[in-house]
Parts: sequence; C-alpha cells; structure tokens
Amino acid sequence: MNEFKSKEIDVNIWQALVKNAQQAYQKAYAPYSNFSVGAAAITTDNKIVQGCNVENASYGLTVCAERNCIAQGVIATEHNNTNKLEFKALVVYTEQEKLTPPCGACRQVISEFFPGDAQIKAVNHLNQQQQWTVEQLLPDAFTPYDLINKT
Repeated sequence: MNEFKSKEIDVNIWQALVKNAQQAYQKAYAPYSNFSVGAAAITTDNKIVQGCNVENASYGLTVCAERNCIAQGVIATEHNNTNKLEFKALVVYTEQEKLTPPCGACRQVISEFFPGDAQIKAVNHLNQQQQWTVEQLLPDAFTPYDLINKT
C-alpha cells in the first residue's frame, strides 16, 4: 500500500478533481429531488474517477455520487485483499447555495477506502469550498480491518 500525506495534494490536483466532479454533476440522474451531485476522487496510483447520484422512484435505492465514485475507483484499480485500495482525496460538487458534505452512509463508505487524514472537499457553483479530513467527518469510524487486526 502506498503511504502518502494528504497535504502532498497540490492545487492542480484539486482543480482537476473539481473539474471532474462538475462533469459528473452534469450526468446526475435526479428527477425526483432535482438535487444533482457530482463527485471525483483520486486513487493512490493517481487515477481520477467520477461518480454522480442516481435516484430511483423507490427512494431507498438511490445511490449517492460519492459511493458511485468509489465504486468506479474499485473497478478502475488493481487491488486485492492484501493490497487494499485507497484514495487520496475526494471532491463533492453541487449547485446548491449551501455546501453539501457527504451523507452519513457515504461517510462510512469513505472511511473504508480513505485514510483518516485524507481530504474531502465540498464545492459549489459559487466556488465556495469547505474541507475536512475523513476523521473529522466520521470520528471513530467502524472498520472491519480494525477488528481483524486486533485478533
């Protein structure tokens, strides 16, 4: 597994992630809520992947942009049980006035694939931004890896 520090992510990477999240936003399927979301993440092997929210008439079957983005990363990256897939950073983009951080379910999924010091940014069409670490979004996250390593 590659070791990295989130602060190593430079402004050009952030700009690329914002651009990719905006592109993904354009593909969102949100006919029920009209609340489109785009996401982009970068893996530790520097692949940028995108995701958008996909709603369903049965609301519980809706999938958030962040989880779709992570799924794209799983598909695009070589990994196995001994070489855990990790991401460096994630951007969530909306055109809402208020910045939109990941929901609780996405925070749990993010904690599975991002180290605690990885950076997550919410960005909107007004170019407002807010940034958190994974640990700030979900302190004391449940991970099965913690349980396995303690036995």
